[in-house]
Amino acid sequence: MTQLMGRPIVELPRELGTRSVLADVLTGVRTALLGLAVVAVPVLGLWVVTPYADDGAAGAVRLAGALWLLGHGAPVLRGAEEAPLTVTPLLLGVLAAVQLYRAGGRVVARRGLRPRWSGPSAVWCGYCAVAGAVVAHCSGAGLFRARVLPDVLVVAALAAAATAAGARTAAGARPGPRWRVLEQVLDGPLGQALGRALDRVPPWARPDGGAAAVRTAALAAGAGLLGAGALVVAVAAVLAAVAGTGRATAALTAGPAAVTGLLLLCAALLPNAVVWGAAYALGPGFAVGAGTTVAPAGAVLGRMPEFPLFALVAEPGAGGWRWAACLLPALAGAVPGLLLGRAAAGRGGGEGGDRDGPAAPWHPVATAVAVLAAALLTGAAAAVLGGLSGGALARGRMAELGPVPWRTGLAAAGWVTAVGVPGALLARYRALRGSAPARTGTGEATRTDEAAGAAARTLLPSSAAAARLAAAHAALVGHARRSALLLRARAYAVVLRLGRPAAEAGAESEAESDAE
Repeated sequence: MTQLMGRPIVELPRELGTRSVLADVLTGVRTALLGLAVVAVPVLGLWVVTPYADDGAAGAVRLAGALWLLGHGAPVLRGAEEAPLTVTPLLLGVLAAVQLYRAGGRVVARRGLRPRWSGPSAVWCGYCAVAGAVVAHCSGAGLFRARVLPDVLVVAALAAAATAAGARTAAGARPGPRWRVLEQVLDGPLGQALGRALDRVPPWARPDGGAAAVRTAALAAGAGLLGAGALVVAVAAVLAAVAGTGRATAALTAGPAAVTGLLLLCAALLPNAVVWGAAYALGPGFAVGAGTTVAPAGAVLGRMPEFPLFALVAEPGAGGWRWAACLLPALAGAVPGLLLGRAAAGRGGGEGGDRDGPAAPWHPVATAVAVLAAALLTGAAAAVLGGLSGGALARGRMAELGPVPWRTGLAAAGWVTAVGVPGALLARYRALRGSAPARTGTGEATRTDEAAGAAARTLLPSSAAAARLAAAHAALVGHARRSALLLRARAYAVVLRLGRPAAEAGAESEAESDAE
């Protein structure tokens, strides 16, 4: 009792625990400051090591704030002419989204008796407060100037979406599927519109229980396209290093601090380059200025900025062997076709992310509808990423940069549909052919049973003989087992008999010695 009374209470149960709103607001502030520090520390470090900096510490802080806002997709004005700068460094955007997602999940997991959305709302308020301070600091005169209302709205929208996604995941709104973020998107207006469209489809053409399989196939297609883009960028880097075009030589000879800054900026823009490479492999390509095109069919270029990533752009001229890059989306579309084909045959991909699959195989038309749904999701994601990865660097010619969103999305959906539909139907056919006896109808099963009974009656003498042989074998095995056990018992008895006189003799000798 004394030990129980003296034991300290480390923490209360989750149902009884309390956490103030101020603590959640500070969580949002801390999340924003952490992301801002990831950008500000390298910028201030480069400003310190630069021997003859053109601007002071305030300019370096303004540059860090502008980059942080750009990472959220917020537009920034550059220079005295106020040229628009809308290219989003996707690496910084992913970092901010992941931090907000985890913060929203943590506050919901520790909410105690409070309402579910009080914690995420407080986190969002704290994050937006820091964003408002950054926008206010960058809104004055300088090399980079923020646009107050658009920047605050964009940062607030991203923070709300990421925090809400993390809160929904921690609350366990849909515990089954593996890819929760995509499912939360499907639960919104897009999912409702898709549900209304599927309600108009005939029952035999609906992929019942295939929502998880469609989501998994769409994510597999997206991952395959991003892998294709990464491969295109890697091959372009190798070819540029071997050819030694020298388009980025002047940019890499400005001193160690400038080279380090360029390399860090290239690392932040590397996901953008991967998306551009995926658009190149899909066929539409991308633009590096107004009136330019970089695609497998050929490249039409003009004067480009001296930036290391622009040195990877293909040389002007006919495509030739560059058409081989279009094989990569075909490989990426084969994976969702295989996944949906197995799901159509009842082998995995059922509702809830389990591996039992639907109760009955899908109709071929339903299989094609599932592939089309996955293709539409992939195309929508490709269009969004294409729009975020591009933008404007300045006015005039450099106002067009990156892939055209609708062309990239249409090409992605077309590739997945063209490759996935035949692949899914073929995979469905092979899977059903391999499990045909287990999927026969009632009449076929009855006929099969009657045929089996007739065969059994025909082979009755041989079956009886086999039964007699089995009984004789069982009797022989039982007799051998009993004999082995009897032999073991007799051997053990002999050992006991041989050991008993020696033990008695030893006991008698000990008694005599004690008597003496």
